[in-house]
Amino acid sequence: MEFRYKNVYWLWLSAAVILLDQITKQLIVRGLDWYESIPVIPFFNIVHMRNTGAAFSMFAEASPVVFIALGVAVSIGIMWWLRRNPRGQLLVAVALSLILGGALGNVIDRATRGHVVDFIDFYVGNWHFAAFNVADSAISVGAALLILDMVLDSFRQKRGKARAGA
Repeated sequence: MEFRYKNVYWLWLSAAVILLDQITKQLIVRGLDWYESIPVIPFFNIVHMRNTGAAFSMFAEASPVVFIALGVAVSIGIMWWLRRNPRGQLLVAVALSLILGGALGNVIDRATRGHVVDFIDFYVGNWHFAAFNVADSAISVGAALLILDMVLDSFRQKRGKARAGA
């Protein structure tokens, strides 16, 4: 029974994501005016943006309460999975912990500010990728790790079937 609860220990990673996310956002809010930009390197700026919507500002007209409720629901689901996962999958636990930290980081913004602070701005010429933040980065890396785990699991299953048939 003890093995099954080891995934819960990954919550330290979620807490680290939340802390880094909130510290960086606070630095941006205190240091830059809205839309102010600081060039860092030829394709990267630090900028103060406010996002009232979801990813890429979709559904910007929706109430922050909707996004807060969704973020809390997803977070509860992730915490439940981390506690109940009987397989103790390391990659999945890391991925979900990153997603959890990112989701809660953005929930904190919506609950305290009514919007999410975005500040990472990559661009090429006049084309700018949607500004994002540490929480968004953690969510994206977590999602990529989940996809990687699925691909690796597929390879493991194929290898297992090949060995069983040989």
